[in-house]
Amino acid sequence: MASTSERFEFGGINHLALVCRDMERTVDFYSRVLGMPLVKTIELPAGMGQHFFFDCGGGDCLAFFWFPDAPDRVPGVSGPAGRPDQASLTSAVGSMNHVAFTVAPDRMEAYRDRLLASGVDCTEIANHDDSEWGIADTVHPGVFIRSLYFTDPDGILLEFACWTRPFDAHSTDDAALRPVHAAGAGRA
Repeated sequence: MASTSERFEFGGINHLALVCRDMERTVDFYSRVLGMPLVKTIELPAGMGQHFFFDCGGGDCLAFFWFPDAPDRVPGVSGPAGRPDQASLTSAVGSMNHVAFTVAPDRMEAYRDRLLASGVDCTEIANHDDSEWGIADTVHPGVFIRSLYFTDPDGILLEFACWTRPFDAHSTDDAALRPVHAAGAGRA
């Protein structure tokens, strides 16, 4: 038996599984609009639905379940109420907030143009830094990530993101915040 002091060795994310309302529409969006190859399809037993996998790069997959009787999404609970430029980014504890795909820094503008040309509404490209509001008008040495947000046909919040510099876990700038202990916070 392995010691609890040994670390697990991870090779990345195998897959993130989400739930869609219409698998055909989901395949069209992720394959045609985003260009992710559909790499595996599974018919679930006993009429439970389907489970499809898309290659999202780096050996990672984005997967979707389709369940015939899945309940509707509850914005602001099961996920954010909308894009961060339109609604609150807050979602419930245990929910999936958004999926961020790594893209090349020099492709951000072209990818935004491509999304808009495909009829996908999206945010402007944001330059995130450590300032009070976390957004910079221009790219400068303090910017650590650039991103843009959009949603899929089911309202799942998606992000294209690119790191602009490496992080240092020992840095007093990059990893300085103490985690909040919120025992009982938000509970009735």
